[in-house]
Amino acid sequence: MKILIIEDDIKIINFLKKGLEEECYIVDYSTNGDEGLYLASVNDYDLILLDIMLPIKDGMEVCKALRNENNQTPIIMLTAKDSIEDKIKGLDIGANDYLAKPFSFTELLARIRVQLRTNNSIQTKISIADLELDLLNKTANRASKNIVLTAKEFTLLEYLIKNKDRVLSETTINSALSSFEDSNMSNIVNVYIYRLRNKIDKNFDKKLIKTVRGIGFKISDN
Repeated sequence: MKILIIEDDIKIINFLKKGLEEECYIVDYSTNGDEGLYLASVNDYDLILLDIMLPIKDGMEVCKALRNENNQTPIIMLTAKDSIEDKIKGLDIGANDYLAKPFSFTELLARIRVQLRTNNSIQTKISIADLELDLLNKTANRASKNIVLTAKEFTLLEYLIKNKDRVLSETTINSALSSFEDSNMSNIVNVYIYRLRNKIDKNFDKKLIKTVRGIGFKISDN
């Protein structure tokens, strides 16, 4: 699942990005309201974390503009303003939830899960053949057998399944999965493909992850 952070404090961005990626979310971010509005308008996100005090366009303007575009992506506002009036204003213009800084990351995760559960347009389970991922609980099973995955393995497998039957190059995978970009390992994608194969294919007759020589990888049940 993909989350957009719109926040001008780079320390908060790094804190949230690291924590969310450890929970298997794909994360994009912007440090101003104008760019954040553009990213939210041209990309599909499952949830937006939106600060109120932003340069160029503030969070209230961004939220109002998105709702005027009929963009119904769940929005959780993050702000140092904790007055009842500010909360009411944020909720009235279309925010789904409101969390005052400083906040517990555990509480933020719980609020994110609530929004993802209540948004009926969000697919919470994806599958291919007899392999199923639960995107909310971050679990995987194949043929009813539980498969334990690390955060990066889960994120990669989710991306592959959402793009099933499509050949994806290492560059495409690297650019799509921001948590991989932070690695200093040049062959990071190959390493994680190898680990995934050992977990989801090794003990099964039907192999799902395929190498397309000279191009990249795909997941397919054909």
